[in-house]
Amino acid sequence: MELQPPFRKIIHVDMDAFYASVAQLDNPELRGKAIAVGGNEIRGVVSAASYEARKFGVKSAMSGFMAKKKCPHLIFVKSDFARYKELSAKIREIFYEYTDLVEPLSLDEAYLDVTENKKGNPSANDIAREIRARIFEVTGLRASAGISINKFIAKVASDINKPNGQKTVHPEEVIKFLEELPVNKFYGVGKVTAAKMYNLGIFVGNDLKKKSLEELITLFGKSGTHYYNIVRGIHNSTVKPNRIRKSLAAERTFNENISSEIFMIEKLEKIADELERRMLKNDTKGKTITLKIKYSDFTQQTRSKTKPNFMQTKKEFFPVVKELLFQDKLVNSVRLLGLSFGNLNTEIKEPVWVQLKFDFNTHRF
Repeated sequence: MELQPPFRKIIHVDMDAFYASVAQLDNPELRGKAIAVGGNEIRGVVSAASYEARKFGVKSAMSGFMAKKKCPHLIFVKSDFARYKELSAKIREIFYEYTDLVEPLSLDEAYLDVTENKKGNPSANDIAREIRARIFEVTGLRASAGISINKFIAKVASDINKPNGQKTVHPEEVIKFLEELPVNKFYGVGKVTAAKMYNLGIFVGNDLKKKSLEELITLFGKSGTHYYNIVRGIHNSTVKPNRIRKSLAAERTFNENISSEIFMIEKLEKIADELERRMLKNDTKGKTITLKIKYSDFTQQTRSKTKPNFMQTKKEFFPVVKELLFQDKLVNSVRLLGLSFGNLNTEIKEPVWVQLKFDFNTHRF
C-alpha cells in the first residue's frame, strides 16, 4: 500500500542531553566528562546524563547509587531549572521564526509543522538544518531533528542520528522505513511491550504488519489499533500549538505485592522523585494530588486532595501523599502505586489558535 498525498511536513526537534549539555556549557571544566544531573552517589535519582556517562550505562531515572557503580568517575551536578527555562525560551523563539505551528512537548523538544512556513522554504530538511544551526548560534547547544510526513515518524527519526544530527524519511521511503524498523524503536513501545512482541515473533515493523487488526486488538487491546495504523504510516495527530496538558503522573508496578504501609512510603518516595522530575521538566505546577492504589485482586482505588496553592516539588506535595496513604485502611495487599497531579497551571493559560492555508502542491522534503 502506498501512502497518498497531500503530505504534511513535520519536524521533531530534540535537544541533545539538554540538562547535562547546559551544565557543560556553563562550566567548561565539565566538558568531555561523564556527568549526571540530579541525585548523588548515596541517594536520589538521575535526571539526565551526558553522552560520556551514557557510554557506561548511566541514564535518566536511575538511582544515583547505581549510576556511580556503573561509572565510578561520574560527576554529579545540581539541576538548574531557571537556566533550562531561560534557554528553552530562546530555542522556542527560534522555532517561531519559521512557523506558528509549534507544539512543545517539554523544555527540550517540540514538533513543528512547516508545510507552510514563514521562510517560504519548500524543504523541511533544509529548515531543520537551519533551525539546528540557529540554536547552536544563539545558545551554544546542539540539537537533533527528525523530518517526515507525521509526528510519529518524525519523533522516531530524530533519535536515529543523535547527537547533533538529523534524519529525513521522505514520503516514498516511509513504508520501507517502518517495515525495517525494530519494534523497540517504535515510539511508545516500552520494554514490557517489546518483550511481549519478541515472544510473538514480532521483531521489526514488517512482522507487526503481518498481524491483522483483530489479532493486534486481541493481543494489545486499544493499543492494537494504534500499532496497526502506525506501521502503515498512518498517524493523523496534528501539531497543536494550543496543546494544554491536563495532568502529569508517575506510577510503578511491583514484582511482589506489598502489605506494609511503611514499605509503601519507601516506594512512594521514589515515585515522587520521578513525578517531581516530570513536573520540573515540563515547567508545570498543580493543586490536586492523587494517589492511585491497585490491589492484588486488581481492584483500584484513588484518593485525592486539593490544596489552595500550586505545588511542584516533592518537598511541597509529599506530606499530602502520606496523608492520603493513611487516610483509610488498605483493603488488600498492593501491586501498584501511582501519583498524579491535576488542576495544573497549564489549564489556566490562554490557548493559541492558529489557522493557516496549506498549499500541498509541493512535495519536496
